Amino acid sequence: MSDLGKLLRKEFRLAATPLTYFFMAGSLFVLIPNYPALVGAFFVCLGVFYSFQTARESNDVLFTALLPVPKRDFVRAKFAFVTVIQLLAFAAFALLSILRTALLSHAEPYASGALMRPNLALLGYVLLVYALFDAVFLLGFFRTAYAIGKPFLLYAILTFVFVAVTEVLHHLPGLGFLNAPGEGLPGRAAVFGVSLLVYLAVLFLTWKKSEERFEKIDL
Repeated sequence: MSDLGKLLRKEFRLAATPLTYFFMAGSLFVLIPNYPALVGAFFVCLGVFYSFQTARESNDVLFTALLPVPKRDFVRAKFAFVTVIQLLAFAAFALLSILRTALLSHAEPYASGALMRPNLALLGYVLLVYALFDAVFLLGFFRTAYAIGKPFLLYAILTFVFVAVTEVLHHLPGLGFLNAPGEGLPGRAAVFGVSLLVYLAVLFLTWKKSEERFEKIDL
């Protein structure tokens, strides 16, 4: 097994806290009627935050730095861990969205809710919440490899502003297709496609910048 593979295994077996896996259940928020489902994506990232907190308190960064592995592999393992958690939760979010749309879309109170329904646009928004976490929290963490409070607080503020904006957008003239039950599919697909590209671009750029920052830190 490569050094990166061993570090990734360490992330899942030692650094990850049970809360990380518990908060993946935030994907279930999509099944709660009259509730902003996008908050569930925030809770997924909150779970990841707890793993970083636990790792910090156990001096995981210093321990890993003392291992005979390149510093960049530590960054890559952290990013791989976060990405796997995000994508697993996203898959659950998508499957539950399909389930709700197929079985519950015409049932009360799902049919009469004013908030975002599960659709491609909402799935795109989930990816943007993840992108915010990568760009704000992960990049902030690798500035010092220690500070986690301020980066996460900033991420939380930006996320809830974003959630509020997404819930307002589909009420504006000309943007009703974002939440229309049976029309506007090409527009929602475009939103999802752009969001996916943004997520991938932010992930790559944040990873490279974090490697650069971590190389300069004197642990």
